Amino acid sequence: MYWNKGHQLHNGQYIIEDELGQGAFGITYKAVHSRIHLPVVIKTPNMRLKKDRQYPRYVEKFIQEAELLGQLCQAPHPNIVRVIDFFEEGDSNTPCLVMEFIAGKNLFDLIEGEVTTPLSEIEAIKYICQIGDAVAAIHQNSIVHRDIHPGNIMLRGGNQPILIDFGLAGDIAPATSFSRSFGNKNFAPYEQMTGSKDITVDIYGLAATLYYVVTGEYPTSSWDRKYHQIDLIEPKQHNRSISEQLNLAIIEGMKLEADERSRSMQAWLSLLVNQTNLLVNQNTSDDLRSEVGIDYRKLRDYLAAGNWKDADNETYLVMLQAVDRKEGEWIRNKELLNFPCKDLRTIDRLWVKYSNGQFGFSVQKEIYLSVGGKVDGEYQQEVWEKFGARVGWRIDSNDNWINYNKVTFDTLAPKGHLPCVSFGMEWSVFILLHQDL
Repeated sequence: MYWNKGHQLHNGQYIIEDELGQGAFGITYKAVHSRIHLPVVIKTPNMRLKKDRQYPRYVEKFIQEAELLGQLCQAPHPNIVRVIDFFEEGDSNTPCLVMEFIAGKNLFDLIEGEVTTPLSEIEAIKYICQIGDAVAAIHQNSIVHRDIHPGNIMLRGGNQPILIDFGLAGDIAPATSFSRSFGNKNFAPYEQMTGSKDITVDIYGLAATLYYVVTGEYPTSSWDRKYHQIDLIEPKQHNRSISEQLNLAIIEGMKLEADERSRSMQAWLSLLVNQTNLLVNQNTSDDLRSEVGIDYRKLRDYLAAGNWKDADNETYLVMLQAVDRKEGEWIRNKELLNFPCKDLRTIDRLWVKYSNGQFGFSVQKEIYLSVGGKVDGEYQQEVWEKFGARVGWRIDSNDNWINYNKVTFDTLAPKGHLPCVSFGMEWSVFILLHQDL
């Protein structure tokens, strides 16, 4: 990398920690503010372009775009990365844009773990609609992102999508590169190669991103579709479980010709909002029966939206209510063993359904039995420790168990990791021993 770890910038205010990546035009670093120890991202023009005769134009455009992003931060959108600072470094006055560092995975990382795992339809739509709203906001400020793909959407805290890495100077591709705009060619429309800055470029990129997150497959590139007559494989052919409405919305946003796509981000998002409403209405068919009058609709809605942390807390609250306990109180072991059968089944079915079998009490029970636990047996420390290791609660052989703030609230967590409402309390096993689970 050009600036090595420990290199100081802006009179020692920022210290380089690592290079995050580089494209045809820009290079980004992770750094830390030396005084307040705040992690940041610093983006600057790629230094290897200094020999390019157009370099002054790149720098000029970089500064113009940085100013526009600074204007956006005056009324910040919750799903757009925020600009913190701007300065010029060294004798050559290299422009440096300082942005917040988003700790978390991007959508590429989320989907492509050890096993490719597409998102549920309602969770994918939730993320894409939030990013779409952010993109619509920048369009109103005459900015087109022009580099929307899964790698440029970070998930802060596991569930808040943040749009990063704006296409600075994207309308003047360096002569030494094929095309900066096609760094992620499967997610860009072909007209982007010629420098198009129409808002439909972003619509295509977001629709292609949605294609990827619900199928786990890269869409056919627009270049191949245009010049090699290779047809786009419909997303539903990759994932039969997605609805026809979502399938059609993705195809609408990925129309090959720009004038055939929706003419505004809001118009395209309306197709997804309507589908979200339909899915929520379909959720009303869930069996939410309770022996003791508990309302499970809030739990259902959190799970359907993939909001695992709020769902976990809601599970804790309804379980307390089911045994007539108040928040902050303990549930006795006898109460767990005699927990209302219908309610336990309702909670479990909801978790299993909306996590696609990744989470739920019955999932945990299966794991518990597989490590030597017995339904009619008593609590065994050795079995409990094995179980904790399998579900990701116990992290080493020294009997160290993670704190609740280290729980992973996304589907990348180990199977059975959630719910963990009783996490760190050994009475978890009494739920697993429940005869009617």
